[in-house]
Amino acid sequence: MAIDKVNSTEEFKALVAEVTAQEGYREPIAFGIARVDRGQKNAEKVLQANYALINWNENFGSAAVFIKSIQESNHDVDFSASECVVTLNDKMINNSMSAFAPYLGEAVGNAHKNVQVVKALANLEDVAKDFRICFLFEDAPAQSVEAVYLKLYALSQSKAPLRSLNLDGAFGILSNVAWVGNTPYELEYLRENEIEMKLNNTFPVIDSVDKFPRYLQHIIPADNTRVLESSKVRMGAQLAGGTTVMPGASYINFNAGTLGAVMVEGRISSSAIVGAGSDVGGGASILGVLSGTDGNPISIGENTLLGANSTCGIPLGDACILDGGVAIFAGTKVKITSNQLDLINEANPEAKLDSKELYRADELQGLNGLHFRQDSTTGEIVVNRSIREVKLNAELH
Repeated sequence: MAIDKVNSTEEFKALVAEVTAQEGYREPIAFGIARVDRGQKNAEKVLQANYALINWNENFGSAAVFIKSIQESNHDVDFSASECVVTLNDKMINNSMSAFAPYLGEAVGNAHKNVQVVKALANLEDVAKDFRICFLFEDAPAQSVEAVYLKLYALSQSKAPLRSLNLDGAFGILSNVAWVGNTPYELEYLRENEIEMKLNNTFPVIDSVDKFPRYLQHIIPADNTRVLESSKVRMGAQLAGGTTVMPGASYINFNAGTLGAVMVEGRISSSAIVGAGSDVGGGASILGVLSGTDGNPISIGENTLLGANSTCGIPLGDACILDGGVAIFAGTKVKITSNQLDLINEANPEAKLDSKELYRADELQGLNGLHFRQDSTTGEIVVNRSIREVKLNAELH
C-alpha cells in the first residue's frame, strides 16, 4: 500500500494521530536514518553508521511518519523490542515524501530537518544498498551497529548527558577495522588482497585500527572549540564549546568529555568528566572506570588544575589543584594539618572531616578548594586549602 499525499498540516496531524493510536505503539526515545558502510568481504556486515541527523526525545511526528512508511511497505515494526533497524527502500521514501508534502517547500536551513533528509534520499539511487533507519524504544544494551552509533552521536552532539546511556556490549558489536579517512576496511579483506593491492599501488594509507572512529569523522564542533589533532578525540566523546584539545599527550575517550571551556593537554579516560574553566595539564591523566577507579566514575569540578604528569584517581570538586607529578588514588594516604583542616571544613561545611593524622584520599572526594602537593623533604602527600585561582586565558577559549 501507499500513503496518499497529505495536503495540509491538519491532515498531517491527523495522520500522526492515526499512527500513534495503533495498538502497542511506542514513541521511540531516539531514531535516525544512517548511511551504512558494509564490509568489503562480507556485505551483510555493517562496519559504520553515519547519521546526517539524529532525533533524541524529539520530533515524534516524524517518527510516526517513518513508522507508517515502513508499515505500508509491508515491513513490521516491533514495538515490544528495545530497538528496531530496517533497511530503507524506494517505497518507504516515496511514502514519507507523500506524508511530508505540506513541509517540502519549507525544509531548508534549520527547518524540518527530517524532511530535508527524506528529500535528499529521494534524489539518490538504490537507497536499499546503503541506508537504514534505526529506532530505539528503550535504553537497553545495543543489539546493532546502528544502535551503538545512534548512542555515540547522542553523546557527541550533547543530546544525552555523559554517563547517562547504556553502552553495555558496544565493544562486542563494533568490528575492529582499518580506518582510511572516513572509510572502514575489514582487516581480513586487506590481508586477502594485500599482495595484489600493493603490486597495483592501491593499498590504502591506514590512519588507525580501532572499533571506534574519530570524533571529527562524524561531528562538527562548536565554532570556539579547537581539536588540533583529530586522533586525540574518539567518537562518543563530548566537547563543550570553548574546549581546546592540544596535540601531544592529550586524549578524550568515548563517554567522557567537558562541560564548558576546558584546556586539555592530558588524558580524559572513558566516563571522566571535566567542569568548565578547568585545565588538564600536559601528560596529566584522569582515570576511567576501566583504568583503576574500581568502577567509581570521576568528575572534575570547575576551575580545577591538574598539573603536568599528575594522575587523578578520585572525583574532585571546584577550585582544586593537583600539583605536577602527584598521583592520587582512592587509597592514597594524605596528610592534613589541623589548621588546614579547619579551612577545608569551612569551605566544605557538609564534609565535617574529623581530625586525625592521615586520611585516605577517597575520604576527600568531591570536596572543593583542595590543593594536593608532595612535601619535597618527607615525600608525604599533603593537602592544603587552595589559595590560588585557576583561570583560563579567555583569548584561547
